[in-house]
Amino acid sequence: MQVLWYVAGIVAIAVVLAASIALHELGHLFWAKRFGVRVDQYMIGFGPTLFSWRRGETEYGFKALPLGGYISMIGMYPPEATAEAEPAEASSGRRSLGRWMRDLVHSARRASAETIPPGEEGRTFYRLPVWRRLVIMVGGPFMNLLIALVCYAVLVSAFGTVQSTTTLGSVSQCVLPADATRATCEAGDTPAPGAAAGLQPGDQLLEIDGQDVEAWSDVQDIVQPLAGQTVSVTVLRDGQAIVTALTPVASTRYVYDRFGRVERDADGEKRTVTVGFIGIAPTTERVRQPVTAALPMLGDNLQLVGEAILTLPQKLVQAGQAAFGDEARDPDGPVSIVGVGRIAGEVTASDQIDAQEKVIGVVSLAAQLNVALFAFNLIPLMPLDGGHAAGALWEGVRRGWARLRGRPAPRPFDAARLMPLTLVVFALLTAMGVLLIYADLVKPITLGG
Repeated sequence: MQVLWYVAGIVAIAVVLAASIALHELGHLFWAKRFGVRVDQYMIGFGPTLFSWRRGETEYGFKALPLGGYISMIGMYPPEATAEAEPAEASSGRRSLGRWMRDLVHSARRASAETIPPGEEGRTFYRLPVWRRLVIMVGGPFMNLLIALVCYAVLVSAFGTVQSTTTLGSVSQCVLPADATRATCEAGDTPAPGAAAGLQPGDQLLEIDGQDVEAWSDVQDIVQPLAGQTVSVTVLRDGQAIVTALTPVASTRYVYDRFGRVERDADGEKRTVTVGFIGIAPTTERVRQPVTAALPMLGDNLQLVGEAILTLPQKLVQAGQAAFGDEARDPDGPVSIVGVGRIAGEVTASDQIDAQEKVIGVVSLAAQLNVALFAFNLIPLMPLDGGHAAGALWEGVRRGWARLRGRPAPRPFDAARLMPLTLVVFALLTAMGVLLIYADLVKPITLGG
């Protein structure tokens, strides 16, 4: 049965990915057609076409390699204005490289020109106003953002968010240091004040040191400053109020940020703080939230993905060291679609969570996947959507500057001139994908970290 659940998780995330790609490209397609650009193809995948159909002037279909998708708009690059002069290179090697780069640019322009049927010159992409080109290019990533928002809205309104209660879920028998690698007590360990005072799982905290406990955050706020001070604790057990006394011990704990990550100082060391500790943990429950609570969740995920993109080079180095060495994978590091599929399979195959939590896990993965697609596609590098958008913005700046100086408007931004850089970026993205797929096969990130 677990195998079936595992396969179900992989299939579910594969369907989510396919739908996300399809809707991403639909975001481009809708605005391209809305602004009158001729679109010859709308394809999911790359490589040989598996099957397709034509509706109007556009061919729709699926290709053999499900690694993305695209729409084919006519006239992506403007024609060359004037013949480019041959630069004088000092060596044959540089001359060969320069000629190769020029040939690459010319080939891109010719290919773009060949997509324009006679009489359709006015429907090319490059002739659009800057703002329309921007709308078309961000239309795809915006669809991923919208999908993520819908997923989070479903999570918060239909299932709710996990919140700590004032009822004890566990009571530690001893005090372990923050960096302890064991979870069991041994002789010589300091007894935990909560267990010594007779607190039990299922007790509901009512008061600590004479202060009412209405939320779990109250427990932390009250106890942490009271190390070494004896305080009274009132709990509700089997319908009766029970009063006991305990003395929180001073314990060194890690400092966590609002995302649950250990904070680090300027030297990269984990930050710690000495606080009062009694060794208790709460139960949790899901509480439904208004649909507007989806927006902060989306914002938090965007921040995490943004941070991940900024640190992507070092994260890739770590993934490579783990894949080809003895280091462990960073649980917060990047994963390929293979890794996402494995995590989805683990979620659905786990016998420690019920069916509802499995659905929640897959929906949460779908939201995170689409936030990643949104943010990654907006990186201002060709051939990503953000590269085209950055080019349009640059043209807008140049046009505005020319207008201020009373000069003629400059030519449309010529993305064809960036083809050598585009190939380099494409090669790097391919290498990154291959590395992460290999790492996810030989040393995957699991739910246990």
